Amino acid sequence: VQLQASGGGLVQAGGSLRLSCVASGPTFDSYAMGWFRQAPGKEREFVGTISGSGTTTDYAESVKGRFTISRDNVKNTVCLQMNSLKPEDTAVYYCAASWIYSRPAGKYNYWGQGTLVTVSS
Repeated sequence: VQLQASGGGLVQAGGSLRLSCVASGPTFDSYAMGWFRQAPGKEREFVGTISGSGTTTDYAESVKGRFTISRDNVKNTVCLQMNSLKPEDTAVYYCAASWIYSRPAGKYNYWGQGTLVTVSS
């Protein structure tokens, strides 16, 4: 599975941004899809994940209520809608695929290249 993330950019605090991740290869709906982020000087952290069917989602407390993950298994795409952005959301965002619906980054087998989100105050 190859993953290509896009949609990052510069946005003001309080604004919104939508990230997309397109997957190549068959059986996309077999994978849980996660979003992670890594801020400068910090470790990569879990943002959220969605099950293969798209019926179940899980979010980090820091983004719950502001971020929403969705997927389209026909288009092999997963999206991260980010609202009410804060400067502390500034990071490189990565999409990842896993056979297991879970939070730990180590459970994810395939990773996209990352897309930079910068939130100005």
